[in-house]
Amino acid sequence: MLLAETLEFLQPGRGGLFLDCTVGLGGHAEALLEAAPGLRLLGLDRDPEALALAATRLARFGDRCRLVQGRFGEASDWLDRAGEAAAAGLLADFGVSSMQIDRGERGFSFRRDGPLDMRMGRGETTAAAVVNESSEERLTKIFREYGEERRARRIARAVVEARRERPITSTDGLREAVYRATGPRHAGQRIDPATRVFQALRIEVNQELEEIESLLGQVERLLEPDGRLVMISYHSLEDRRVKHALRDRARGEVDPITGRPRMETRVLEVLTKRPLRPSPEEVAANPRARSARLRAARRIGG
Repeated sequence: MLLAETLEFLQPGRGGLFLDCTVGLGGHAEALLEAAPGLRLLGLDRDPEALALAATRLARFGDRCRLVQGRFGEASDWLDRAGEAAAAGLLADFGVSSMQIDRGERGFSFRRDGPLDMRMGRGETTAAAVVNESSEERLTKIFREYGEERRARRIARAVVEARRERPITSTDGLREAVYRATGPRHAGQRIDPATRVFQALRIEVNQELEEIESLLGQVERLLEPDGRLVMISYHSLEDRRVKHALRDRARGEVDPITGRPRMETRVLEVLTKRPLRPSPEEVAANPRARSARLRAARRIGG
């Protein structure tokens, strides 16, 4: 997603270490490594299946590329373990990969029947556990806060009623439970009623917003002076956190006496006045790109 824009802001020609926090299938990583022979890359991903495919794709770059199974919320720890002081560039693409969505057995999509899983990694709580073990109040909160679903309480009640009849263990089962409260999608509706519920559960299962906030809190540690970062979000909950974190670090600390930002404490320079969106041509080629929003910044210094 937004590959040309990502390369423009990260400026891989500078060389050095680049940290791909969400290596996925390796598309962005491959483009970065191809762009500059002096560039090294450390790639993180929670998903062992994606990481194995990325390793095959990036094998030709040899020891210039190192891949690690891990959470990007622990990026500074992985940088330390790799023996690296800081990165010249940092990329985080928060989207769910096509591989995860398209494989029914991963349970991310209501369009493909499969086990209600949604885990990006392994050994984590499944969506089925959340759906079947959470109280109606907790489900309401999840659907409302992470799915921004106005019918959250009605849907949570329908889910609880459905699981009393039998446990909800499949994506089809959850979709039908949602439809009890909303009815199926009808002509004139822009999105399916189950969309926000599935989004909310995926965020809850993988603690995605907590991971993003953890990564944003490490920016000063992760980037060397004049280092660049690019973050790509796919919904307002992600983008809002990125926007506010970059803005605050670009303003600097607030003086407790004057109430004004202290310019000497600024950490970042924001390079995007507003988020960049995919071109109509990219959306036509890949409809899943339509909600992508890119923000970029530079570490001050150097």
